[in-house]
Amino acid sequence: MPDTCTDPYLRCAFNGAAQTALGVAGSALLAHSPQGCEYLVNNAFASQECDYMETMTLCTKLCVDEIVHGGEDLLARTIREAKDLPISALFVISACGPEIVGDDIVGVCEDMQPEVKFRLVPVPCAGFRGSQYDGIDIALDEIVKRCTKNTKEKIPDSVCLIAPHANANPTWIADLDWVQRILSQMGVRVVATLTHRTPLAEIENAASAETSLVVSHDAGQKAADYLSATWGTEQVCTGIPLPIGMTNTQRWLTTLGERFDAQKAAESMVAEGERMVMATCRRKWPMARFLYRTPAAIVADATVGIPLVRFVCEDMEMTPELVALYTSQRTVRTLLERELKELGLTPKVVYGTDVYTTRKSLAEVRPRVVFGSTIERHASEGLGVSYIVEVVKMMRQFRMINREYFGYTGILNLFECVQNEWTMGWRSKERSYKAKW
Repeated sequence: MPDTCTDPYLRCAFNGAAQTALGVAGSALLAHSPQGCEYLVNNAFASQECDYMETMTLCTKLCVDEIVHGGEDLLARTIREAKDLPISALFVISACGPEIVGDDIVGVCEDMQPEVKFRLVPVPCAGFRGSQYDGIDIALDEIVKRCTKNTKEKIPDSVCLIAPHANANPTWIADLDWVQRILSQMGVRVVATLTHRTPLAEIENAASAETSLVVSHDAGQKAADYLSATWGTEQVCTGIPLPIGMTNTQRWLTTLGERFDAQKAAESMVAEGERMVMATCRRKWPMARFLYRTPAAIVADATVGIPLVRFVCEDMEMTPELVALYTSQRTVRTLLERELKELGLTPKVVYGTDVYTTRKSLAEVRPRVVFGSTIERHASEGLGVSYIVEVVKMMRQFRMINREYFGYTGILNLFECVQNEWTMGWRSKERSYKAKW
């Protein structure tokens, strides 16, 4: 396989923008694109767990004539045909072809706005603008700039949650629920969530939040910076990994407790959570004792991958020999490097990895355990890897019930992932007996 071959883990910016727009409740999405690109919208539809009875997606279905000569007339006609939809906003996102030929979706939306009752929000997000995380940032930027309203008053002890959907946990919605639940227990009001089932009215009120909390290491920082610079919204829990594992969860809860003057509530959550985890482990006897100092590899997004380093090292007592992250932003590099220095680890680190680079790195490191996705299960074939713990979603949906990785129940959910893979590793590869029935 040549070195020029790259198989990306991430979809394009068009997909990320669609995923963000579909998180706005009571809205619809119009893809100004060929019909093939609409499949990326369908993927985003599933990622946000949209109800097909409540959410509508439209497409201009551009053909050769529109791609070559421009499709602005078709876009205007499609918006006009949708004018009677009972929605609060219509997000218009553009794919590569229309942007290459110069279709001005912003101009079309401005011209069409007087003809429709709902708000038109154009989002130029051609796939060539970057990865799906870039698309999330592009869409968030357009949403907060076009939809938030000026407000002089801040709601005390309030927060705006940003980019919970930029998360490779296949059931990231459970992570979001956990964050909302612990904030409620601390007496903190969530003004808006950008974005998941978020009414347009909440987005309009986002500037009234006293603080912002980015629930991802892969996207959302630009939106937090904009809210800070424009509306004076203070960002909290900066520079620390998300709450996956004992230490990360304790540090995250403590930081929130100090900021919102809820130290006693935070201390109670930490004490009760750690007690629950330890009691469960004493009763269930997880197999972590069999993996002591086992060389391990982590291949994931930064949101899951960075906090997973400390979880694997401290809670599982394995030795991370490879950390391969999908993204490579400066903030990601800084945070991971700080974590590795604190833990005294020197693994092989790969930023912005692709499938081929991951395969080469696994062949070089030869770990016994890999935390990753279905892709790593195939990429590890022939390399002597004993266990592939699927914790992130890339190719298949392997969970129907939402289960968080954040917090103390999240620790047990991750333990269970490892336990099940370890148990299945002992399964015979050949059928050695015949059933009697």
